[in-house]
Amino acid sequence: MTNATQYKPRFWVAGDWNALFGFGTNILVNMLVLTGLLRFALQMPDSLVFGRILPATGLMLCLSTCYYAWLAWDLAKKEGRDTVCALPSGIGVGHMFIVVFVIMGPIKAATGNPEAAWEAGLAWVFIQSVILMFGSFIAPIVRKITPRAALLGTLAGVSVTYIAMRPALEMLTTPVIGLTCFFIILLNWFGHVKYPFGMPAGLLAIFVGSIIAWGSNLLGFSVGGMSLHALTASFADFGFSFPIPAVGHVFAGFKYVGILLVTAIPFGIYDLVEAMDNVESAEAAGDKYPTRRVVTADGVVSMIGCLMGNPFINAVYIGHPGWKSMGGRIGYSAVTGITILLMTWFGILSVLLALIPLVAILPILLYIGMLIGSQAFQEAPARHAPAIVLALIPHISAWVKTQIDNTLGLAGLSADKLDMAALASNGVFYQGLANMGGGAILGGLILSAIAVNMIEQQLRKAAAFCAAGAVLAFFGFMHGEAVGIAVSPQASLAYLFMGAVMLMLDKSVQEKKMKLNE
Repeated sequence: MTNATQYKPRFWVAGDWNALFGFGTNILVNMLVLTGLLRFALQMPDSLVFGRILPATGLMLCLSTCYYAWLAWDLAKKEGRDTVCALPSGIGVGHMFIVVFVIMGPIKAATGNPEAAWEAGLAWVFIQSVILMFGSFIAPIVRKITPRAALLGTLAGVSVTYIAMRPALEMLTTPVIGLTCFFIILLNWFGHVKYPFGMPAGLLAIFVGSIIAWGSNLLGFSVGGMSLHALTASFADFGFSFPIPAVGHVFAGFKYVGILLVTAIPFGIYDLVEAMDNVESAEAAGDKYPTRRVVTADGVVSMIGCLMGNPFINAVYIGHPGWKSMGGRIGYSAVTGITILLMTWFGILSVLLALIPLVAILPILLYIGMLIGSQAFQEAPARHAPAIVLALIPHISAWVKTQIDNTLGLAGLSADKLDMAALASNGVFYQGLANMGGGAILGGLILSAIAVNMIEQQLRKAAAFCAAGAVLAFFGFMHGEAVGIAVSPQASLAYLFMGAVMLMLDKSVQEKKMKLNE
């Protein structure tokens, strides 16, 4: 700690190299997946992907990461310390799949027009950005009244399912690369083993994974899916593409507003809560950022990206404690954004897609999932551990349901054509998964907050969260798969009933507590 009035934060420290290769590869993975979804899942032309969408995405990411680097620099200067770590940010990973498969995909299938699908995605982000900007005024209040175990617990649910599970499973499809790279990362980031010449673990993992993949290719037994033909063909996408305004395309997408609102509103609320969770996570790690400014920034940056042609929302990422623990401070965030900007404006991503085996990068995401999942138990009081476990259950339910739905879809089936009673008799409670997993981020938050207040015998507060749960369930924001009226009336009634019971019990509980304190 130094004198705050004289302290001048350093933009770059040695630990930023580790964080750069860790966070940078995290962003790179998301960008590579995003590019693959646009080109192959939606079959969008390269002129639209590399000429319009990716340059706008790169601009948005650069604005976001540079802003959060500046926010960290400002905090470090005010507090006079050199331990401040910038908040990580990037494309909302869950939203990336939602906008591709729930918004853009069906519209592309119905119209056969990739531009119409792109416009619908732009309008979807526009609506979410507005929700974020207006929601920033209530975010600090919500964060203040919500227990830390609930905020971190539902965040842990997201990290275990949507951040850790897929990389863990994909790693084991090519274990010679996946496990090798994973252990390289764990030795350094958890085990604190130093590598020769101070080489960052993330860079070493990618290097070793690439050597194994290309070496096996040269020896005639391909591991990792590398191909010289694909690498050569990827250079055709080199070129300079500057983002240009897409305002007309944004508002053209509003002709699909009925489809958009079903997911845009609940996911806008999801973004609001997730941003609060991640600010809470950063504060638990020692860096206290202003919630309102963070949420507003996400909305403003997403809006700018949208108006320039990017159909993906920006979000503060889970993982601040991870990057901080490996030495990241301020510079890693800005340099990552500038690097991605150059990659997207010059078409470099296409080459990287063909050069680096994806399985060599995935262990970094598993590491982040492990770290954030454990933080909830480490930073909340030990007696709140049951509430944290409860917060995980909606996310696990949502993840399992998604696996079932994807499997049925590949078989040309859908859940509504199956016998639910027969499924239940075989231990597959599909409807329960749908009800518990619907609106998982809010469901985990509310259930965990109720449990924490029960543990603390603050039944009046628990009743208030029951009332919130009743409203959210009634309109489908939790325990439901779509927004509407009376979406989950039984769940809503249960929350109201239990809230009333707790209000009746509160007086006697408080009297007993007073007698014990006398």
